[in-house]
Amino acid sequence: MRKQRKTPEFKSEAEEREFRETHDSSDYVKWNRAQLASFPKLKPSTKTIALRLPEALLDRIKIEANKHDMPYQSLIKAWLADDVGDSRRTG
Repeated sequence: MRKQRKTPEFKSEAEEREFRETHDSSDYVKWNRAQLASFPKLKPSTKTIALRLPEALLDRIKIEANKHDMPYQSLIKAWLADDVGDSRRTG
């Protein structure tokens, strides 16, 4: 078994990201000793945006959201996430 290396100090998040993308983590972490971690109060960060929609379109979205028994903002987020995910998969 090889000796575990010490993780270097980083001056920026970008420098750390580049390091982690180009180095094998098993040189720095004893994965056989790793334990499952849970962060129940950790929520993804969100940013509020203003989005201008035609009233008729917003009404149709609200009707569709009501059919799914969910807030219309949540439905819009779900649609956007699905669409972005699909476009990333297809290139």
